[in-house]
Amino acid sequence: MSIIRGSVGLSSVSPVKITVSLFRMCVTEARPSVLVIFMLRFVAGAALGVEASGMETELVGRGLVWGLAIFAVYLFNGVMDVREDRVNGSSRPIARGILDPGDALVVVLAAALTSVAGAVALGGPILWMVLAVLALGYVYSGPPFHWKRRSGATAAIGAAAGLLTYAAGFAGHTGGWSTRMEVLCVFMLTASLWMGLVGVCAKDLSDIEGDAAAGRTTLGVTCGEGPVRLLAAGAALTVAVAFGAAVLIMDLPMVGTVVTLLTGAVLVAVVTLSPLSHGNRLRRRRSYRAFMVTQYALHLSLIMY
Repeated sequence: MSIIRGSVGLSSVSPVKITVSLFRMCVTEARPSVLVIFMLRFVAGAALGVEASGMETELVGRGLVWGLAIFAVYLFNGVMDVREDRVNGSSRPIARGILDPGDALVVVLAAALTSVAGAVALGGPILWMVLAVLALGYVYSGPPFHWKRRSGATAAIGAAAGLLTYAAGFAGHTGGWSTRMEVLCVFMLTASLWMGLVGVCAKDLSDIEGDAAAGRTTLGVTCGEGPVRLLAAGAALTVAVAFGAAVLIMDLPMVGTVVTLLTGAVLVAVVTLSPLSHGNRLRRRRSYRAFMVTQYALHLSLIMY
């Protein structure tokens, strides 16, 4: 393997250390913060569905299979984003040159195949869900599609992946239609719009230079920073208000979740439209961080409800 850089030769490094180092760097490349939020989405779906099924062992299996599939998707994205990541000054292992893309691709393939094999063993709808999310991951990053180059396609794929994740968590539900299903439907639609609209715009703000260098036609590249800031703030507030209205009209037990999203939406708007997120890339990334913090808080508020 070529993951070990520097003056120390492979002969002086044990296979176990090489394997551990490879795994650690691959997890870092796949972005732990993103992996965690996807698992929170899965748990949110499961929290509303597992009570009726009582299949805790099967739920754990689905969680492991889904986590592997998402890991494969985001690691593959890291492999395919080398050029723009380096222009943007990313600190992830491939961009820094300490993780070989070929080694990472081997891990991608292993994770994808293992997730599919696990889904086959589990049976049920989880198999087509895993195949669907892997396919979405490929058309997003891989040739000849590269849908990541357009903000609209990025938003659509992000929302679809989010919806699939909630569904994967909820898949063990065996009861009929209930208030819990109404809560899930409203929540997953809201959270997927939050991810697909607000997240895409917030991320564009810190990645404009790299996206332009890679030939992407994102909103940040085509419209400039100002319009994207307005769109991100407007989308955040609109999604939060619409969520609150839906909960009020349907009389759903989600007051705390609504308050959490409204608070987060105001935070995103303030950070995005104020000098707090102007300047270098680190400062411009504050909008995306506000978006991510809100995502974490939103899902935790539902899981604990």
